Amino acid sequence: MEVCYCSNTGVLILGSYVCSCIRLSPAQVLFSLPQRPGYGTLGKPIQLLVNCFQVDIPKMDVYLYEVDIKPDRCPRRINREVVASMVQHFKVIFGDRLPVYDGKKSLYTAQPLPVAASGVDLDVALPGEGGKDRPFKVSLRFVSPVSWHTLNEVLSGRCGSEVLDMEKPYSTNPIHAVDVVLRHLPSMKFTPVGRSFFSSPEEYDSPLGGGREVWFGFHQSVRPAMWKMMLNIDVSATAFYKAQPVIQFMCEVLDLHNIDEQPRSLPDSHRVKFTKEIKGLKVEVTHCGNIRRRYKVCNVTRRPAMLQTFPQQMENGLTIERTVADYFREKYNLHLKYPHLPCLQAGQEQKHTYLPLEVCNIVSGQRCIKKLTDNQTSMMIKATARSAPDRQDEISRLVRNAHYNADPFVQEFQFSVRDEMAQVVGRILPAPMLQYGGRSRSVATPSQGVWDMRGKQFHTGVEITMWAIACFATQRQCRVEVLKNFTDQLRKISKDAGMPIQSQPCFCKYVQGTDSVEPMFRHLKNTYTGLQLIVVILPGKTPVYAEVKRVGDTLLGMATQCVQVKNVLKTSPQTLSNLCLKINAKLGGINNILVPHQRPSVFQQPVIFLGADVTHPPAGDGKKPSIVAVVGSMDAHPSRYCATVRVQRARQDVIQDLACMVRELLIQFYKSTRYKPTRIIFYRDGVSEGQFRQVLYCELLAIREACLSLEVDYQPGITYAVVQKRHHTRLFCSDRTERVGRSGNIPAGTTVDTDISHPYEFDFFLCSHAGIQGTSRPSHYLVLWDDNGFSADDFQLLTYQLCHTYVRCTRSVSIPAPAYYAHLVAFRARYHLVDKDHDSAEGSHLSGQSNGRDPQTLARAVQIHHDALSTMYFT
Repeated sequence: MEVCYCSNTGVLILGSYVCSCIRLSPAQVLFSLPQRPGYGTLGKPIQLLVNCFQVDIPKMDVYLYEVDIKPDRCPRRINREVVASMVQHFKVIFGDRLPVYDGKKSLYTAQPLPVAASGVDLDVALPGEGGKDRPFKVSLRFVSPVSWHTLNEVLSGRCGSEVLDMEKPYSTNPIHAVDVVLRHLPSMKFTPVGRSFFSSPEEYDSPLGGGREVWFGFHQSVRPAMWKMMLNIDVSATAFYKAQPVIQFMCEVLDLHNIDEQPRSLPDSHRVKFTKEIKGLKVEVTHCGNIRRRYKVCNVTRRPAMLQTFPQQMENGLTIERTVADYFREKYNLHLKYPHLPCLQAGQEQKHTYLPLEVCNIVSGQRCIKKLTDNQTSMMIKATARSAPDRQDEISRLVRNAHYNADPFVQEFQFSVRDEMAQVVGRILPAPMLQYGGRSRSVATPSQGVWDMRGKQFHTGVEITMWAIACFATQRQCRVEVLKNFTDQLRKISKDAGMPIQSQPCFCKYVQGTDSVEPMFRHLKNTYTGLQLIVVILPGKTPVYAEVKRVGDTLLGMATQCVQVKNVLKTSPQTLSNLCLKINAKLGGINNILVPHQRPSVFQQPVIFLGADVTHPPAGDGKKPSIVAVVGSMDAHPSRYCATVRVQRARQDVIQDLACMVRELLIQFYKSTRYKPTRIIFYRDGVSEGQFRQVLYCELLAIREACLSLEVDYQPGITYAVVQKRHHTRLFCSDRTERVGRSGNIPAGTTVDTDISHPYEFDFFLCSHAGIQGTSRPSHYLVLWDDNGFSADDFQLLTYQLCHTYVRCTRSVSIPAPAYYAHLVAFRARYHLVDKDHDSAEGSHLSGQSNGRDPQTLARAVQIHHDALSTMYFT
């Protein structure tokens, strides 16, 4: 989309559309974020503690220098060692100064350095392998002073807020300078990962299996808050590869108790699995005495060490083919114990660097960026889950043990860090009342984010007259009488809920394998006219699920509900009731609605709620695309939603086809309600902090373009808010008596928009759900655009109420329903991309780089069948 701005008229031109509705001043073209419209007052006050610690910053200038290290592309760890050596050896420049360094280009000092304007070039050496030094050339050049005086003025409200712009170039941002000072020493002592620091597990052991283990550490970041800077500290954990011999690593990956279980060469399936896990890891060799040379693994050989050959150049200039086993015997007098095992191939493939497994160790400190297995994820959650009081105590202990005020670099820059958690006053928002149906028209009032549906019926229940059961569990796993009992219990619960299933299933058979799904579904569609639902019983985690959803959602447009066989064998009213919630929503029913007279004033005119999410493939996977999902409400309650989904190039944050997606949803809204929405409320998930303005700029224009493409003067007011869950702010009750549940969390509905919020921008924290396990994480909302002029109370209450409209459970959830649905749609699209011709539990994913599957093929793979387009197939 081409975007032009006319400075004479203040009009933006989007492609072929002239957007007179976006008449902007030159300053507004930069899309400055809306100022906070005031503070919320609604709700019962609650005293809270937050894991933020005040940082007192001196009113002074610091001095920024650009560092250029050659050779470049070294890891930050090496860069830090180079700079530390430079500071130590060039006292004529640095004297007693203690500069701080970000590991890349920026170095700050508290006093200016005696360096010429053109800069200075320095030679630095680090100890290398075999007693040889590794030479580096460092260029040091003064860039500019960075004013903390101005930062203090902004925080105290005495000058403009531009200095707080987190999207300014990092190096000249005074907040970045503060961050670098506080991170300098931890970066030298621990293993940094993002904004967290980790240390190897010496006093504890938390294995995850598969050669992985849990490392514990802490998250640290600085943020501007009202009148002050805050240091956010949180406990953190992530998966690392265990430092161990590669032989043992292979045994863990392949689930072998010891290497003696593998007396022959690795089967090809084992080799592929092992290669997938070790490729890209660093190993160090043990056969060279004290010289522990390190290599990066690029492959695992197909042939064992006793057969794997490489061209060896002899002293006479001739080249002969030599096996790896023979070479190690002759060169190092090392008789391989496991010559039948393959070798690691290191460095570049064409260089023939082969290493026997038994001479290699996994290097410590390598974070696992690959996706954890389900079992590893479960073990990680168990190892890291802490009740809120326990987390609070651990964070306080972390800060006390860190001794920030004794840090020589903190002292150099005259900082002071308080070691008590900040106290804030929050408010507990009132929960909305929920209207049910049936004769009684019962109303439920949530308590701590939970309500009971017993004795109530759906607001609008669907009558099911024709349905089928397909059981992919074997008859031995799930007997006929068990199926009959499940059917009877489901019909009873559904009738009580106001969704009567009028008859026994018209089809109930046992089937096996993914290849059975499509022909069976086609048979059902062709044979049973008016078939409403297929209940699919699964034996566990299986590729059948992905195939059921692919065929049902994209190929034939048939509603499916999957049930695990364990829930069929042991039926419970709660499980069956949850099934009914999903089924009723899928088939067009309405489970409950917000009581109309309690809704905010935005409902007085037609309004559409949009939720959007972009999900990226796992780190390290460059083949899979990113998936974009946008959902839109289709009624006035809002209860019914439609979805639209796209694939786009991996790791793109901006939604590329948003104009078309929003246009589709606006048309569908009009078809459903016969109204054009006068307001659009857009909840956007999946945006990183540094991308706010870019994403807003592109996506706000795309929404406007969608409106103008429907009608020249169609100008609904747009409110665009970002939803953030990936942050480390945690809230704790000051008063023990206010704690809720076994985990001692804050009450559902707790909101904070003072003290720890942004000094000027329209943001707030809201914990809308009841914490079940571990410590509740409040969602952070930032309003990036607001044509509708929301007050703080109105937008916070609206957001909280939308968290109660999620159809899959009788609990409030952690983010508004439209944002949650967008996440579900994107997650479902991952299954639509799964290739059924694969023997793994999850299947393999289609990608734009393999087997001729181009972007058009990927787009078709996620295209929902027209019969399912207007349904909530994703619930």
